[in-house]
Amino acid sequence: MSSDNTSASAVAKDLLTPVLSANWGDSDSYTLDGYRRHGGYRGLGKALAMDPDELIAYVKAAGLRGRGGAGFPTGMKWQFIPQGDNKPHYLVVNADESEPGTCKDIPLLYANPHSLIEGIVIACHAIRSSHAFIYLRGEVVPVLRRLHAAVAEAYAAGYVGKDALGPGKDLELVVHAGAGAYICGEETALLDSLEGRRGQPRLRPPFPAIAGLYASPTVVNNVESIASVPAIIDRGKDWFTSMGSEKSAGFTLYSLSGHVARPGQYEAPLGITLRQLLELGGGMRPGHRLKFWTPGGSSTPLLTEEHLDVALDYEGVAGAGSMLGTKALQCFDETTCVVRAVTRWTEFYAHESCGKCTPCREGTYWLVQLMRDLEAGKGSMAGLEKLLDIADNINGKSFCALGDGAAAPIMSSLKHFREEYEQHVTGGGCPFDPAKSTVWADDRDATQEVNA
Repeated sequence: MSSDNTSASAVAKDLLTPVLSANWGDSDSYTLDGYRRHGGYRGLGKALAMDPDELIAYVKAAGLRGRGGAGFPTGMKWQFIPQGDNKPHYLVVNADESEPGTCKDIPLLYANPHSLIEGIVIACHAIRSSHAFIYLRGEVVPVLRRLHAAVAEAYAAGYVGKDALGPGKDLELVVHAGAGAYICGEETALLDSLEGRRGQPRLRPPFPAIAGLYASPTVVNNVESIASVPAIIDRGKDWFTSMGSEKSAGFTLYSLSGHVARPGQYEAPLGITLRQLLELGGGMRPGHRLKFWTPGGSSTPLLTEEHLDVALDYEGVAGAGSMLGTKALQCFDETTCVVRAVTRWTEFYAHESCGKCTPCREGTYWLVQLMRDLEAGKGSMAGLEKLLDIADNINGKSFCALGDGAAAPIMSSLKHFREEYEQHVTGGGCPFDPAKSTVWADDRDATQEVNA
């Protein structure tokens, strides 16, 4: 490696801000002793010494925004909980990570579950709640077991349970394993599932802050959002706002995946660019170049090579015509057929549609038929217009954001790669060799590659 490249790599590494991921490499990072050895639960003592309203104002001043996708200010969401209403208040942590390409909350829970538990206790003190739930994706059994063990440690140490929030102020923390429905990542569908009903989005208003779990005031936060709170309280809001941008403060986890030399979790300030993250990740796989990528999972409009220097914060990505979402940076090289990739995503959304509203239930079905026709060489130019028409009738018109997520990759890929779609029509099918791409190779593709 040349000295210039070494220097550039060192500069890139300086951009990393390991906080949540700082001790993931420790053999006991997931234990109470391992967490406390690095200052764990230190922020909790400071938080419990604050008045709940003062604590909410402090988190608001820090500028922490929700890390689950929408980027709504966390402190403001806590402030919406009515006080003096003589109703129980609930905190629900959304750990139902299901977005294709998103893989930050699960490793965080596996390697550092006590950061979430400490954040939960702090948040419950702020919103005056004595009952919290963690709604975890049920398929991740190793994480479920580790989370149960961490909660048991917290109970034994007195961080949760009797008098956890002060004399006479108990806190019960329940870990609930979901059954694997993508729709339960939507906060009101999650609440219905938690209550034992079929997971489907609720009509709003009323919003969860007024009538959420069991018709009582409820805060629903993402794992990373809550897990970030202890460090803010411990190190101070000025430390937190020194990172990121003016409207998107702090550190966050970026999930780099796809045709990347070193995929993984990169914890950096909001506002870093994909070019810088790719440098940290060793670039695209040798001999290949970036073709398209998603800034926040498959439900966000895809971007191209020309957007490499877009600031990866909420305002920067929105200005480029997409959304930061869950910061799931899926990178695809020139061997990938964009029609094939979008077809797989569309099949996912059609399968995961809860069926409650007509635009999503019917629209995603027909999107899949049209996309499959294109791949099979049975598409038409009129079919491309039909794709856009159906996507437009889903986008902004479905009951929840799942419909928007299904329409986004189709509308954005047609915007950036219209010529490639047309090649599928004029060329009688896909011009790409699936054996040369490592993404979504099915059994048929693997057989073809072996026989080649």
